[in-house]
Formats: sequence, structure tokens, C-alpha cells
Amino acid sequence: MNNQTTPAVLLLADGTVAHGFAFGAIGTTTGEICFNTGMTGYQEVFTDPSYFGQILIMNSAHIGNYGVMDADVESDSVKISGLIGRNLEDLYSRKMAKGSLNEYLQAHKVVSIEGVDTRALVAHIRTSGAMNCIISSATTDIEELKKQLAAVPDMNGLELASKVSTTSTYEMGNKDSDVRIAVLDYGVKRNILKCMVDRGAFVKVFPAKTSLAEIKKFEPQGYFISNGPGDPAPMDYAISTIKEILKENKPLFGICLGHQLLALANDIPTFKMHHGHRGLNHPVKNLLTGRSEITTQNHGFGVDPEAVRKADHIEITHLNLNDQSIEGIRVKGKPAFSVQYHPEATPGPHDSRYLFDDFLNLVRENNN
Repeated sequence: MNNQTTPAVLLLADGTVAHGFAFGAIGTTTGEICFNTGMTGYQEVFTDPSYFGQILIMNSAHIGNYGVMDADVESDSVKISGLIGRNLEDLYSRKMAKGSLNEYLQAHKVVSIEGVDTRALVAHIRTSGAMNCIISSATTDIEELKKQLAAVPDMNGLELASKVSTTSTYEMGNKDSDVRIAVLDYGVKRNILKCMVDRGAFVKVFPAKTSLAEIKKFEPQGYFISNGPGDPAPMDYAISTIKEILKENKPLFGICLGHQLLALANDIPTFKMHHGHRGLNHPVKNLLTGRSEITTQNHGFGVDPEAVRKADHIEITHLNLNDQSIEGIRVKGKPAFSVQYHPEATPGPHDSRYLFDDFLNLVRENNN
């Protein structure tokens, strides 16, 4: 059967219905709906662990037109729960590609729908906010799908990081390096690790719930707190570990979920955003240098701006120029800092990769 002639339906929690055609795997899938405005880098996006548990709208009109290849992944599998597109392309132009997007999504059993007016759908989400949804090409019975959708848990309060973390430690880089970084894996992207290894670091990646006592056996000179999916507030195990790390006064760098966890470890609350920030064109201002950066972002939770501004021990380092949300902080008197966005930027512009240089320089200075 040609999937692209098979009817599919999308149902949102507020009752909105969109009809289209199946793409990828045939079946039914659920998750929180979100959207990404990037025009390229779809395979990197689909394999980003931070998207675990979410159904993704790709707002660009054509997705899949350059195929897929092994080099364009950020983890070992597709992490999105489902995909929504206007035109999801089976044909592709890139000669080096190993296959089509349709074949790729089928291999990873990702249920998708195409033929949807994604711009109208994104406008609806921007107004109504993030919510759960269901895609099905197995049934178009709306009443049955409503029953299934009602059983899906809300993303607010949902701990997902431990579900995508590595189950065993692994190492990357030169063991003789003068920089040893312990990575707390809550859904780390491969290119984040590569950005540190390319700058001379030796990294060891630890499962999410590893104790600090176990991590310290590696004798790290710095700590990295990774990105990841879900709500950071229920992650008591991570918040406790980060509080212990801060007592050591060793360099610490957090990205995205890691940024939120650093805030929580300093008694700064987080909150569920209306619809989140996802894409590769978000402007951010570095308050320390006065320069702006175009950044890659993927987050549905944020750090409470009023609580940050009232905290005497926290300095705001970066602000989002679209909505003034908190994009970076550092802990006063400690070598610890974080950003909400993704400086590795795969996909996206490389304006913010200097942060990896800053981190490794901080580690080397602290170790002298």
C-alpha cells in the first residue's frame, strides 16, 4: 500500500481536527504538539532527545527533499513521537543521501501526517498554546481517538530525561587531555559532545541518575549538564546532584534543560511556557558583551524571570530579544553558568559556539 494515499487524521486536545494522508509508519501516536520554524536540519531535529514525547509540526512547506544520511543524527534513533507536515517528500535530491524520509520514518516506526495546512496550525498553537494531540492512520474515528487522547499525560510535571539517558557510561576524546569533563546525560546531543572533544576535552558521559560519588571516580575537572526532554521540576535526583557539584567550586556548564536545572539548584523556579521556542533563528543578546547572537532553540519550559532578578546570587547573562525571556545565567562567586539555547547549533548558525571555548578555558584556568 502507498502510505501517501492512506487517509490520516490529526486531533488536538481542544477538539481541532485536521485531515491529511499517512506518511512514514501506519498507526496511531500521541504526544504534546509543538512546532519548529527551521527550513533545514530536519533529521538532526527528529533525532534530538529533547523532542522525546512530542509531536512535531515542521512549518516549512517541504520537508524531506534532501533525504537522510547517517551523519545527520544527534542520537541513535528518531526521538519525536510523530510528525506533521505540509509536504513530506519521498523524493530527494542529495546524491550522498542513503534513503528517503519516508523510508527513514517507516524504519523508526514514526507515524506521520502530511497534507496539513501547517501555517494555519502553527498560528492556532501560537494563540491557543501547547496541548496534547493524536495522529492516526489506523483509524479516523474521532470519538475513539478522543478517548485515547484523554489518557495521555500532560507534559507539565512529566519527567522524561531518565527515559532518553544513556544506560551505561562511555568516553570520547583523548584520554591524555588536560581537560576532563563529566557529562550528566539527560538527553545529550552528539554534537554537543563533539564541540567539547574538538576543543581538546576528554569527556565521560554518565547515566542520568548516577551519584556524584560515582562520577567523582573519573576525577573530572569540570561538569557539563545536558539538554533533555520533559519538565525539569520533578527531577529531584538531578537537582540534588547539581547542588553537590556547586559545593565543589569546579567549572559547570549547562545547556537548555541543564540551564533550568542549574536555576532550580539555586532555588529559582521554572515554568511551562505557552508554546515554547523551537527553531534556528531566535535572537539573543549577550548582556556581558552587548552583542547579539542568532540561536538555535528547543524548549517548552523556562526559568522564572522575576525570581532570577530578585536572586542576589544569580546574574542574568543573556536575554531573548523577542520576548525578553531568560536565556543565560551565571552563579556569582562560582565558576558555573548556563544558557537556555543550543550553542552547538545543529542545525543552525554557529554564533554561540564561543561558549564551549569559554567553558574549556574556565576549566583550564581553574585547574592551574
